[in-house]
Amino acid sequence: MPFFQYFATMKPIALFFSFCLFLILSCNNSDREANEGKSDNDMDAARNFLDAALKGKFKEASTFMLKDSNNLGYLSVTERSYRSLPLDEKDKLKSASLNFFDTKQVNDSTTITIFANSYKNDKDTLRIVKKNGEWLVDLKYLFEHDMDTLNYKQNNKIDTIHR
Repeated sequence: MPFFQYFATMKPIALFFSFCLFLILSCNNSDREANEGKSDNDMDAARNFLDAALKGKFKEASTFMLKDSNNLGYLSVTERSYRSLPLDEKDKLKSASLNFFDTKQVNDSTTITIFANSYKNDKDTLRIVKKNGEWLVDLKYLFEHDMDTLNYKQNNKIDTIHR
């Protein structure tokens, strides 16, 4: 009987400590979630968005993106295209690093940057905007910006920013 009594008294203590641990972890998790999807500056937003997209984490990428119907549509198309890639191609994209070549701050709430990933090394242009105090990627700019801002070379696409 003493063996049973030992475990009977330990059960409430274990439950109490489990509950305390749960509360501590819950508080810590809410702080992390509050900061998730927020960027400190324009280039941080671009980096966070592109890094998540390269890794196939499109839900995470969307937290760094201006949410309008065009951007959501373009992100959805990009995600479907990514999902159809062979596994080795996805692995190469996941391990690719980001390179930023030129950045122009248009005004205090808009930045345009030229970037490429180390795997494809295909330069493209991205716009980052500040909305309600938060820096977000405007993905549609990548697809819709004027073609006259692009100069093409035979083997390497070069994206330029008008000064």
